[in-house]
Amino acid sequence: MAYDQTSMNIVGKVADVGGNPTTTPNEQSDVLATMRHRFQMAMSAYSESREDELDDLRFMAGSPDNQWQWPADVLATRGSVQGQTINARPCLTINKLPQHVKQVTNEQRQNRPSGKVIPADDKGDVEVAEIFEGMVRHIEYMSDADVVYDTACENQVTYGEGYFRILTEYCNENSFDQDLRLGRIRNAFSVYMDPLIQDPAGCDAEWCFISQDLEKDEYERQYPNAAPITSIMSQGVGDQSLSQWINENTIRIVEYFYHTHTPTKLNLYPGNMSHFDGSLEDKEMKQMGLKPIKSRTVDVKKVMWMKSNGYEVLQEQEWAGKWIPVIRVIGNEFEVDGRIYVSGLVRNAKDAQRMYNYWVSQEAEMLALAPKAPFIGYGGQFEGYENQWKTANTTNWPYLEVNPDVTDGMGVTLPLPQRASPPLAQTGLIQAKMGASDDIKSTTGQYDSSLGATSNERSGKAILARERQGDVGTFHYGDNLTKAIRFATRQLIDLIPKIYDTARIARVIGIDGEVSMAKINPEQDEPVKKIVDEAGIVIEKIYNPSVGYYDVVATTGPGYMTKRQEAMEAMAQILQGNPQLWAVAGDLFVKNMDWPGAQELAERLAKTIDPKLLSANDEDPALQAAQQQIQAMGQEMEGMHTMLQNVSKSMEAQDMERKNFEADIKAYQAETQRISTVQSSMSAEQIQDIVMGTIAAALDTGDLVGSELQREQMEMPEEPQPMPMEGMPPEQMPPQGMPQ
Repeated sequence: MAYDQTSMNIVGKVADVGGNPTTTPNEQSDVLATMRHRFQMAMSAYSESREDELDDLRFMAGSPDNQWQWPADVLATRGSVQGQTINARPCLTINKLPQHVKQVTNEQRQNRPSGKVIPADDKGDVEVAEIFEGMVRHIEYMSDADVVYDTACENQVTYGEGYFRILTEYCNENSFDQDLRLGRIRNAFSVYMDPLIQDPAGCDAEWCFISQDLEKDEYERQYPNAAPITSIMSQGVGDQSLSQWINENTIRIVEYFYHTHTPTKLNLYPGNMSHFDGSLEDKEMKQMGLKPIKSRTVDVKKVMWMKSNGYEVLQEQEWAGKWIPVIRVIGNEFEVDGRIYVSGLVRNAKDAQRMYNYWVSQEAEMLALAPKAPFIGYGGQFEGYENQWKTANTTNWPYLEVNPDVTDGMGVTLPLPQRASPPLAQTGLIQAKMGASDDIKSTTGQYDSSLGATSNERSGKAILARERQGDVGTFHYGDNLTKAIRFATRQLIDLIPKIYDTARIARVIGIDGEVSMAKINPEQDEPVKKIVDEAGIVIEKIYNPSVGYYDVVATTGPGYMTKRQEAMEAMAQILQGNPQLWAVAGDLFVKNMDWPGAQELAERLAKTIDPKLLSANDEDPALQAAQQQIQAMGQEMEGMHTMLQNVSKSMEAQDMERKNFEADIKAYQAETQRISTVQSSMSAEQIQDIVMGTIAAALDTGDLVGSELQREQMEMPEEPQPMPMEGMPPEQMPPQGMPQ
């Protein structure tokens, strides 16, 4: 999302409070008077150093076109002679300082510092710390933080101080949610920070200004409701500092950050609970009959922001953080007689660079004024060929002829013509130029090995050791940049719970550049809330960054892409010597490659690896063995429990069968008794019908099991023989073995 380079419009848009100012008119008058006094004090404290810093910047940007590396009085004597430039002496500019400055700044580009978030109390959570880091990376990505840091580093190394800032802006035009951004400050001279600070990054600053000069027409366009310039001039009558705010064509607008201090009583109650006197929690404690164990006075600080033209408050707002959101990146800092002097890499190398330019110009001048080397020969040798020899230095003749018949008195042929030795630079001049070049190296702390020149070292280890020795001379620049980024990350950690104060989905960027989303809910009590399914698997996590305290440690080293390339080269060497490791770590090797399809191939290779190797379980082997034994015993106990359940069910089934059998016996006996009782009163045909019906019912219910043939025989019995009547002989039975 685009924003203006000075970042003033964004802050004004976010902090615009309209007709609801935070101070009364009388308070505003006091604040404005204090502001003007502080601004004048800051300009006075930085005035001498800023002049030297501006000269360092001009010297660093010197080139043959602008000749900023030559003093004006020297140019006046060398540029022309009596108003004629035809005989002017050379003023060459061979600027060697950018090479030394880029040697430091490009090292920072390759090894960018970063902040690592760690929990600082028992309520903090490691997972929340990782979410903080991911959100900070997202803020840096959206802010083009590489440009922000590089600009501050360039200014720091060149003339001694650089700055960047933290901003807030709305997510979009239709939202009230805000995002954090890092803002670039290209012109470090527009920042005036409290000169009494002790911290190199400015974390203890009580106030800070960011100034901007606007054309009067632009000022009236941006602030149509502000007081007219004539009114401001009338208010500043008699004020010596009025010229610092208004001049003939421009008017100065400043952003003014400052701390307010409010002494407040803090009460400590039983249970190690502390509340400010008069707060809602403190009143509840007193209503419950609790009395403070002890009390102390606390200086409660707030950061206020104001935009002003020096005599009128244009906008004002309270800043959400507890530090002034302007971060200082310092080079070399000195305090002499109560004044601050700041310098960078260029300051001490300026005279050596001037001497180098002077000796190079002197060498060029001497060689240009020296006569050209002529051809020397005997009289008569050039006769007839004068035109060719006269133009030999301008025309590329294929050959030159001479007269060979010119002889001395002894009749010997004279030698051919020869060119005289050309003029050479003086040895002292060359040594002086080399000495000036060495002085540039010594004043910048960078020697030949640091600049890539060959030396006596031959092994890679020795070359790296010599380069590190050269880097020690400029190590404090990178260290101060690391301190500044650590302080900026600490401010972002403080601001994230305050700016991201509503339930939302936050974008998180991992250290490998992978983008993910994290749910933020400031209302929940715990730092991490895990939502699990019926199987106990975590399906979602919700974070609350406002629970617990977190701190920042700074790390410096190559970026992730550089580390990935180094890892790929190292793994390639290992796999080349041990091809069997492909079955163990082949997916990791392919994962670090950049060609299309590498990630898909890495995923397929991972599926061929033993799952035990891919497990994240890195516990002690003895503990793993014990856990396996416990798991086996648990499975055995579970099997025994299942067996007992089966035995219990079997016994219950047998008992039920026994009871059913006994019930059947009793029912049969009862039926038998009933039949015996009624048998005496029934005929044979009736008894046979009852018996056949009982058997048929038993067959239908399954109580009586028999073959299908038996069942058919029972269903169709033989015709019963009639009972013989008295006096009639029975039928003759057939012989045994014969059919009826």
